Parts: sequence; C-alpha cells; structure tokens
Amino acid sequence: MPSRTKAATSLRFPGETPKYRLARNKLLKKEIALRREIEAVAAERRKLPLGGVVREDYVFRGPNGPVKLSELFADGKDTLLIYNFMYGPQMPAACPACTSILDGLDGQSPHVVQRTNFWVVAKSPIERILAHARDRGWRHLRLLSSHDNTYNHDYRGENHENGDQWPMMNAFVRRRGRIYHTWASEMFLGPADKGQDKRHVDLAWPLWQLFDMTADGRGRNWWPKLRYD
Repeated sequence: MPSRTKAATSLRFPGETPKYRLARNKLLKKEIALRREIEAVAAERRKLPLGGVVREDYVFRGPNGPVKLSELFADGKDTLLIYNFMYGPQMPAACPACTSILDGLDGQSPHVVQRTNFWVVAKSPIERILAHARDRGWRHLRLLSSHDNTYNHDYRGENHENGDQWPMMNAFVRRRGRIYHTWASEMFLGPADKGQDKRHVDLAWPLWQLFDMTADGRGRNWWPKLRYD
C-alpha cells in the first residue's frame, strides 16, 4: 500500500506540465508540514495551565434580559468561547471585518455549541446589536451586550487608554465551581510581519482561507465591507 504522501504526489490534472507538478509537489510537502504544525500548536494550547480566576460574575444584557457569565455555561459543557466584536455605542456602524467573521460563524454556531459554549459580545446596547444581527440575517449567534460591565476592558476587548473597541476571542473553563481564563487571541496585541494583518483569528475566518487557495490570494488593499454596490 503506497503512503498517502506518495499517492498524493502522483496525482495529475488535465493539461498540467512537469514543471507545474514539480512545484506543486514541493508545495504539498509544505502544506502537510503546516497542517502538522497547526495540530502541534493546538496540542500545546490544550496543555496550558489554568489562567487567572475570573473575579467577577459579569452581568451582560441579552435579548431576554440580564445574563451572568456563569450562566453562559450549559449543563455538561465546561468550556466557553466569547468573541468581542467591535461595535461600541459611539461607532456609527459595526466593524466590517468583525461582521465578516460573524457572518461565517453564524452558520457554524449550531455545530460549535454541540461541543462548547459560544457567545458574542459587543459594547453597544443590546437593541442596537440585535438590529445589526437582523440586518445581517444572523439566526444562530448568541448575542450579548457588555454596555454596563467592565468585561471588555478586563479581557482586552477595548483599548485601556481611550476605550476604542478591539476584536478578541477569549476562552474560559469551569472547574469545581470556579471559572478560569485559559486563552486569548493575543496575536492581535503583538507585532505582525511586514505586509501582514494581525490575523489573530484567521483559522476561524473562512474568507481568507478561501482566498489563500487562489492564485490572486488575499489582495493587497481589499477588505470586507458591510455593503457591496
């Protein structure tokens, strides 16, 4: 039985040249190595020790009234993801990039919540968030407002200096009745290589993954919008 790598490198598509196949096979080995590295990094992430204890049972505002952080954990599910999207009360509109992320995650949400708790938080009042959700056609995302608490400030969903909103994914875990922070998409706060965006939740953002499969790639100046004329 030939190895899968050997089987893959023996593939041929109509009209391709030997030059193309040589280059493609070389790239294929790098793609397999990248997959291996992604898996290794995910394994390290799972092995992180517990982070800080969450000191406050934050009260959010949901579509049906107040919701505590501790109430975001469904029975039998002790992990929690919260995505902060940039939509503060002073912003004229929600962030197009965050909206693009959530457009995709809305469809995935029914699958995600089979394994973990997943909620989306913004600083605007809940009525404004829900209006944006209706405009986008979101049906599945679990939406909350952090307008009346310090969650965004404490977990890096906003700039400490001026209150500007930031995108941030945070992970929490419940252990023996206490809630711990376990991970955040801190690449957003770190340096990026020249010509690169922060890409802190790239693997959860299918838009860029699709572009990366094409010959034209992501493009230099293209960025998602709320509306396309």
